[in-house]
Amino acid sequence: MKIAVLGTGGGARAHIARLAGLGHEVHVGTRDPQATLARTEPDTMGTPPFKPFLADHPGIELHTFGDAAAASGRLVISGIDGHNAVAALTRIADQLTDKTLIDYAVPFVYQHTAEHPWPTPWGIMPRLDPCDTDSLAEQIQRALPETKVVKSFVTQEQTTVVNPKTVGNGDHTMFVAGDHMDAKQQTTDLLTSYGWSDVLDLGPLVCARGMEMYAHMHSAIGFGLGQQFGGHFGIRVVR
Repeated sequence: MKIAVLGTGGGARAHIARLAGLGHEVHVGTRDPQATLARTEPDTMGTPPFKPFLADHPGIELHTFGDAAAASGRLVISGIDGHNAVAALTRIADQLTDKTLIDYAVPFVYQHTAEHPWPTPWGIMPRLDPCDTDSLAEQIQRALPETKVVKSFVTQEQTTVVNPKTVGNGDHTMFVAGDHMDAKQQTTDLLTSYGWSDVLDLGPLVCARGMEMYAHMHSAIGFGLGQQFGGHFGIRVVR
């Protein structure tokens, strides 16, 4: 299958490598391919430059966001950060028409002043915007009415999403939400190929609000486990 992954950060790279390993034709999108390949320093999250990663994964093609989306079949995974996602995806709306777009971004605002800040190992905990009365996924869907947006992957580190058996032999739960049953089934099928055996459909896309707001709980659990960055654990819904 031809699948586009938009983004070149650590999470996107987890999907790129896993999809290629599963035999998919992977098209990677970035804002400026030349600038991405020219970088020689880690990004703000400490992720190494993309060029050596690309060299280690022959067959992966790097494009602009729009060209990557156009080259995909019916599935696009967005790793674009929450602050820039709506604007970046709106610019390539035509290339995303009739396609499933899996969004896993958290709408974090990193530079903010909090009356009661939450200190973390990397500074003040980011705040969520939107929160409660809207979600990033819903904003994307409103901006892209001809695209089938699914929220998923967001309750886990992406390295665990693509290889769930690294935690508890895979005995934990992944979630999907969206307004299009066929797109959610496509997402579930991809998760099954990654190794997930428990995928819970939360219902319509409005449920993305709960998944995005869970990001703070995910951090809190990680801190409680002594995992200062990321989180190597899973959660399971016991029926």
